[in-house]
Amino acid sequence: MINQSTTKATVGIIGTGLAGLSCATRLQALGFEVCAYEKSRGPSGRMSTRSGEGWSADHGAQYFTARDPLFIQEINAWIKAGVAAAWHPRLFVYEGDQWRESISNGHRYVGTPAMNSPGKYLAQNLSIQFNHTIDKIFRQNGKWFIHSLETGDIDQAFDYLILAIPAPQATSLVTSTDYSLDGFASGVNMLGCWTVMARFTECPDIPFDAAFINNEIISWISRNNSKPGRASQETWTIHANPQWSQQWIELDKGVASSHILECAKKLGLHCENAEISIHRWRYASGAINSGSGFILNPAMKLGLCGDWLNGGRVEGAWLSGQKLANAINI
Repeated sequence: MINQSTTKATVGIIGTGLAGLSCATRLQALGFEVCAYEKSRGPSGRMSTRSGEGWSADHGAQYFTARDPLFIQEINAWIKAGVAAAWHPRLFVYEGDQWRESISNGHRYVGTPAMNSPGKYLAQNLSIQFNHTIDKIFRQNGKWFIHSLETGDIDQAFDYLILAIPAPQATSLVTSTDYSLDGFASGVNMLGCWTVMARFTECPDIPFDAAFINNEIISWISRNNSKPGRASQETWTIHANPQWSQQWIELDKGVASSHILECAKKLGLHCENAEISIHRWRYASGAINSGSGFILNPAMKLGLCGDWLNGGRVEGAWLSGQKLANAINI
């Protein structure tokens, strides 16, 4: 156990998606000195929101659910802070050229006023260096050192290093440091996702707020404005299915968009007069259950966490970070 009266152990965390943020906030609460590094301009990873002039759209994770008592407690804290709320969409399912209402009655939650709001809330008291793509890590004299693609060597040394990033990115970093972790991470098959955001001047005449689509290029359609706290221009998010996305992950964005929009038209969402944006998620889905929900090499003080280590899903990401932090604190 870390003694608060002694010098704090330092922890470097690469990645500020929900797993990294969860791990960082827990470690900081336990008395560790934490500094996180993120390649993007802001936190939250795939709990992400794309914004423009007068519009926004959740273009990563669409909602989250909760089963674990600890995560339920965390969601209640987010709701109290005003950064999350329950979402009650009119939910449909499309299968075999037929529409039906979903019989699912599970509780669904979203960030408010955007999906990245819980991440921003967790990040507010953390030391995070944004726009830092960590491309090298190495261990010397019992300490971890990292290198940023943008700025070069980072001066600070760390007692512990945590990789809170997708398995393929973790694999590329640990290759020269811990071959046992390399083999584990490289065995995870992560799939991409093409995502289209369509902005309308009027709400399309469609009888649902969100829909699961089976056996088509598209797997999900959602009306962003049906979520609580959204008051911008009418915007819909369309996810292509993971298998199609991965097969065509290198397509030109315009070509990918045309395929997705043609499928949307077949489903009744006509986007001819909409403004279109498209995003390619290279690592959107794919997970294992590692048993513990994280990986830790105590001898090297190197850890991995993420949804891909804990069965996927937003809840799995948050719990993975918590579990790793608690294991480090033993």
